[in-house]
Amino acid sequence: MSFDLALVWAAATALVAGVTRGFSGFGGALIFVPLVSAAFGPEVAAPVLLIIDAVLTAPITLRVLRDCTWHEVAPLAASAIIAVPFGVFVLNHADPVLLRWALAILALSLLALLVSGWRYSGRPSLPVTLGVGLVAGTFGGAAQMSGPAVVAYWLGGGHSAAQVRANLFGFFALATIASAAGYAWTGLFTIEVGRLSLLLGPLYAVGLFIGARAFRGASDAHYRKAAYAVIALAALASLPLFDGLLRP
Repeated sequence: MSFDLALVWAAATALVAGVTRGFSGFGGALIFVPLVSAAFGPEVAAPVLLIIDAVLTAPITLRVLRDCTWHEVAPLAASAIIAVPFGVFVLNHADPVLLRWALAILALSLLALLVSGWRYSGRPSLPVTLGVGLVAGTFGGAAQMSGPAVVAYWLGGGHSAAQVRANLFGFFALATIASAAGYAWTGLFTIEVGRLSLLLGPLYAVGLFIGARAFRGASDAHYRKAAYAVIALAALASLPLFDGLLRP
């Protein structure tokens, strides 16, 4: 693996993704998977993120688990785990470029939904919760992007930034176990994935530290604005239109 533009691109992406994940509790995959996929492909980017995120967010996750609203997190996670194998199947068989277009469109659609001011105002029902979990599990298995559906559901429901962040860390902790099992079963944990994880992990760790420190002084309004900006920039920069810059 040469120290070329693709690796520099991936390193910068890991740092920014770590900052976002540490600050908001989500968004790391929205940045990391589409952008690193432009250089190395989704079948490498997704398992790399799973490894470095699972290992490096463990200290934060353990601290915030006590703040999770488990009667909301548990059913979402359960239905997401059921859907993860389908997402892994998509990752293994879908055209990589088509999958990346789908991820970018998903990110932009989430952004439009949140910026529009739409809020889920009804009382969270079990069928709706399970449905959101199924969608989240599918995208989680396909690209470690289970966050968008869950974020729209919880941010739209009027939860505080701190509560959303805590719930997300709890949800991802459970969903990651299922994704890891699926990736291992289908042979996605390769030598290339291991090497790239070792190279990008330290930068992701620095980003997590910076993001977690920044969250301590952030208001709910700042939290939402930062999340919106990150999603927009990641979705636009990850479009396959820019592949020529990384894969001449």
